Amino acid sequence: MPVSTGTMEITDDGRATLLGGRCRACAAPHFPLAATCPYCGAGSVERMELPHRGTLWGWTAVTTAPPGYEGPVPYGFGVVELGGELRIITRITEVDPSALSFGQPVELVVDTVGATGDGDDLVAWAFSPASSAVGRSAGTQPGSAGERA
Repeated sequence: MPVSTGTMEITDDGRATLLGGRCRACAAPHFPLAATCPYCGAGSVERMELPHRGTLWGWTAVTTAPPGYEGPVPYGFGVVELGGELRIITRITEVDPSALSFGQPVELVVDTVGATGDGDDLVAWAFSPASSAVGRSAGTQPGSAGERA
């Protein structure tokens, strides 16, 4: 069972897809999907599936559970760029910050973060170091000018 609804789809084989939006007025992508563009306020947003692979921009390890969180600690937390145009804040499966590097390829995974009262897995999306490094994601490179944060 996903932690939140509407942010991702999980296929029968366990693969996740994050759901975002692209504004028809200004063309800006955003996550999560919302009916109104967070950049220009237009109400014309189309649903889009976000890339499964991205580039790691920043990271840390969370070593103390936030209030209300009952999942495993420590856990990784960071910023991942997807498709060269959208950065999202996300869980990172690697908990050792020294094992990660700026620009490292990462891939979307389903991460078990606890259990429901019925004993079913409670899952969220996360990014994990890519199993086969293929370089940076397509598009703009980390640190280049003209980026949308």
